[in-house]
Amino acid sequence: MRQKTLTAMGVIVLGIFATWMVADARVGMKAPDIANATWLNSAPLRMADLHGKVVMVEFWTFGCYNCRNVEPYVKEWYRHYADQGFLVIGVHSPEFSHEREIENVKRYMKEHDIRFPVPIDNDFSTWNRYGNRYWPAMYLIDKRGIIRYVRIGEGGYGETERQIQALLSEGDGQRRPSYQTERCFLSCRVRLGSRKILNIWPAISRPE
Repeated sequence: MRQKTLTAMGVIVLGIFATWMVADARVGMKAPDIANATWLNSAPLRMADLHGKVVMVEFWTFGCYNCRNVEPYVKEWYRHYADQGFLVIGVHSPEFSHEREIENVKRYMKEHDIRFPVPIDNDFSTWNRYGNRYWPAMYLIDKRGIIRYVRIGEGGYGETERQIQALLSEGDGQRRPSYQTERCFLSCRVRLGSRKILNIWPAISRPE
């Protein structure tokens, strides 16, 4: 019994470490398009049409308490920096069945005054395009459409805002070799295939 438990734990740990590598691989790469047909607060947007803007693609679901803790910061960044060319796209990838109901998503967005575009990712097509495994996860994309910074989990709000400011200050044609992944695994949920678990590993923050 003990051997089976240890084996299961080992499989989970290996799966989590594999997702680290996926997140790292995305940094410095061209941001995939959002695959979803249904959007709230906006018509569908294409990454090619957003060149010249700094875009945050956030993966969230309204029932995730970690996502709720991040939410006030994301809304404030959108409010504060939208006029400077900053856009948030909040990809709603549901964890539980009631989160798949679009009327429930609409109700939550109205109650919480969420004004940025929200694609409905019930089939996890955009989630899979990004190789994402976490709620919440934030991908910062520069004016050229390149993923420059990834934040997984809660916390690091000051650093994330500094990254937004730095990307907004870049000229459209400038190239800045600054790529970074931040993780806080005490404060996110992880999806491994069809499994969903609450990660209890210590916080990790590693610059690239």
